[in-house]
Amino acid sequence: MKDLAGARPEPAFEITVDGRPVSVLPGQTVGAALHAAGIRSWRTTRFGGRPRGLFCGIGVCFDCLVSVNGSPEQRACLLVARAGDEVVTS
Repeated sequence: MKDLAGARPEPAFEITVDGRPVSVLPGQTVGAALHAAGIRSWRTTRFGGRPRGLFCGIGVCFDCLVSVNGSPEQRACLLVARAGDEVVTS
């Protein structure tokens, strides 16, 4: 994870994404954490199988859907990550 110039964030914590640990800074959304971890797409379209991930980043397009702690169809760009969250992308 990159150092943030001048920032003094609280300590990072972990979430689990498809069984893998991902480091998250407090206040990051699930989508931002995935992006920071180098995960750019995590689902595909029904027709054509095109990759999808963060697109609009403001909850309008629904391209970033994930399941979090058993709740399906959560918009990763809007959901603030919490320590111990279990994210399933497919």
